[in-house]
Amino acid sequence: MSPFTAPSLRLTQAGAEAVIAACAAKATEIGFPVDIVVVDEGGNLVACLRMDGAFTLSMKTATTKAMTAASHRRPTTEIDAEMAPQLARASGGLITGMAGGLPIFVDGHCIGAIGIGSAPDAEDIAIARAGLAAIGAEERATP
Repeated sequence: MSPFTAPSLRLTQAGAEAVIAACAAKATEIGFPVDIVVVDEGGNLVACLRMDGAFTLSMKTATTKAMTAASHRRPTTEIDAEMAPQLARASGGLITGMAGGLPIFVDGHCIGAIGIGSAPDAEDIAIARAGLAAIGAEERATP
């Protein structure tokens, strides 16, 4: 292997669609219509869904949650609460500490992130975790 390259994995369209479907199924099961956003490791939109009845502006918060989780490679709830307002200002509002954003780790590589908006915090997280489970991913890097 060259010292100038690194192996990587990539989230496919099929993977993103599986995440969306699992999140939507979980949201329906627990009775919370949500906005679901899946981004790649660089925070670029791969797929999204606004379920019937989800709050319109939650698509923006779901996108910000997904971008934050991808950028920081950790759940959005782990963004330092004291630093969150400064990070939000410095990033033009693109970083948040709101619950509902989880990175997608496969084989120790962050391949993207999920952002959920419109449900209470615990439900947003549960819905995102259903998306991870659908593709055999984790929210943390494992050795």
